[in-house]
Amino acid sequence: MSVDAVASRLNPAVAWVLRSPFHWLLSPGLMLLSYTGCVSGRRIAIPVGFQRTGDRVTIMVSEAPRKRWWRNFREPRTVSLLIRGRTRDGCASLVSPGSPAFRDAAERTLRRVPGMGRVFKVDFDRRTGLTPEQIDHLAQEVAVVVVELDLAD
Repeated sequence: MSVDAVASRLNPAVAWVLRSPFHWLLSPGLMLLSYTGCVSGRRIAIPVGFQRTGDRVTIMVSEAPRKRWWRNFREPRTVSLLIRGRTRDGCASLVSPGSPAFRDAAERTLRRVPGMGRVFKVDFDRRTGLTPEQIDHLAQEVAVVVVELDLAD
């Protein structure tokens, strides 16, 4: 069974935990992202890893060429996040690969969670930061989705 098949079978269980009073077990690193699919028009909810800074939530999508969900955000779209047991609305958009914002998101994530280097297949050195070769690699393998949270929430 492929890793993707295992992940897709685990997603409903992870989503259930994130919606339950036991969300605190997974909430430090996972949230539930809900949106309406561009093509299907269906409401979709998937658990994703995240980093939050103020009213900005960053999602780093590993193995992006093998996944499709993040492509819904090529144009800004309204989303709901179930983050640490609380629902927040916002606007999600895809960050252009290789852009300064892309580099900043990757660098911030790797500094905050150094183990993500293994997931993204880069040998990140906190002293020197990302090399141009690593940025090129990440631009091919990772997608970055940023959610600006609504201030009214």
